[in-house]
Amino acid sequence: MSDRLSPGVSGSLTWVVAERHCTRRGDHDIFSTPNLVHLIEDAAIEALAPYLAEGEGSVGSKVEIAHVAPTLKGAAVRATATVTEVDRRRVAFTVAAEDGNGTIGQGTHERFIINLDKFAAKLRELES
Repeated sequence: MSDRLSPGVSGSLTWVVAERHCTRRGDHDIFSTPNLVHLIEDAAIEALAPYLAEGEGSVGSKVEIAHVAPTLKGAAVRATATVTEVDRRRVAFTVAAEDGNGTIGQGTHERFIINLDKFAAKLRELES
């Protein structure tokens, strides 16, 4: 991991809400909370990507999200994850998501930087 990773680094990602991202409420397909979490995690992964060494990745360890407004299928949702703290391998973020009508979600997220080979070895142990 690069020592340039520091508070203020951010990443953003936009999805157009498709049927696979939705739950149905009445006659409406709306962006689901699990997919909001997925989008926010992907934005954090984007923020970290330029700072990871070859053979490194990250895993999520904590998500605290308030999903505060609905988004209809077909709308664009943009999530932004901003680094607030780097403590060795732990990276904390503030996260926010918005659509064309304003904020739809906000909260915090935490990821740990991992060695992909060591992680794969642990997963192989679980399979046996």
